Amino acid sequence: MDVRKTVVVVEDVDVSRSALQWCLSNLLRYSDSLTLLHVFSATKSMSKRKARMLRLQGYQLALSFKKICNFNFFNTNIEMIVTVGDREGRKIVAMVRDIGASAFVVGLHHQSFLYK
Repeated sequence: MDVRKTVVVVEDVDVSRSALQWCLSNLLRYSDSLTLLHVFSATKSMSKRKARMLRLQGYQLALSFKKICNFNFFNTNIEMIVTVGDREGRKIVAMVRDIGASAFVVGLHHQSFLYK
């Protein structure tokens, strides 16, 4: 059986957690690869300290999502990526392509990049 790569967008909203739960229940198989991707916005005028804080918060959020995965799928290869990007989702799309994902899961909400 071939290993499938799945990317789940990590955001601090309930629909993102629901999307992860759906992915774990319906899409993920034993030994598949799962990437938890969090992209945060940082402007050039933003201080380095503020950007570092946003990155740290992104990792903490990704770790909370990883705990959900470890509880349900302890033998799954889980990778976390936290990076800077734009609000239009170009970075997310580029990362999904670079990873070579066969599935992309995102929780849809009012401020989602998919609406832009």
